[in-house]
Amino acid sequence: MSRHFEWHSAKVTRIENARVPVNARDVNDLLTLYGVSDPAYREALLALARQSKQRTWWTDYRDVMRPGNFVGMEADASITRVWEPIVLPGLLQCEDYMRALIGIGRRNDTRESIERRVSLRRLRQERLTAASPLQLVALFDESVIHRVVGGPAVMQEQYRKIIDVAALPNVSVRIVPFTAGEHPFMGGPITFLEFPDVAHLDVIYLEGLAGDYYEEQPAEVKRYRDEFERLETKALSEASTVRLIERLLA
Repeated sequence: MSRHFEWHSAKVTRIENARVPVNARDVNDLLTLYGVSDPAYREALLALARQSKQRTWWTDYRDVMRPGNFVGMEADASITRVWEPIVLPGLLQCEDYMRALIGIGRRNDTRESIERRVSLRRLRQERLTAASPLQLVALFDESVIHRVVGGPAVMQEQYRKIIDVAALPNVSVRIVPFTAGEHPFMGGPITFLEFPDVAHLDVIYLEGLAGDYYEEQPAEVKRYRDEFERLETKALSEASTVRLIERLLA
């Protein structure tokens, strides 16, 4: 790529590691190089490139964001489908639950840094009650609600938070019970970011200790979505999920 466009290799490295945004001209050249001819798909990617130059609400939080601008993509998505096997999805977490999780992984961070991460996650949650709200489909393993994070009092607050969010018309919260048995998603969390107005722009986000991975190939996105839908058939209903959580309230 650097040879084709006579780009310095450092530029390519910065782009590939999401350290700098690409401008619309670069995206247009890359789409031509890779033979992308679908007009709607090209225009969607060019629009994202133009938007990347605009100052957005999360710009001030780039110092505490993971590489790849997941937050920006989530803000543009219409639907988010998430599976979590260990902890609650970030969009369902209460603040003290967030602090406990963030603190355990960042023992050397300052209190200010931890609070900024909490603030960023809380701002992400505002999409759920915005004028044009994000649709959220959240599946998580039954073990998640039994794993005590932050202490018993925090968990009581967290249970109430889940029940409140689950009551929103644009949110579906469902537990995958222990009796569901084995399934392909036991290995780690998965997030689907969907953009229904633009074909072939949906993204799968896989987060891990070794790094984050984004999958955008339509065939792979479909494969993951099919497995997600199969997992949904094993999950408790929304009403049964709320009743299970209510039983944990003291």
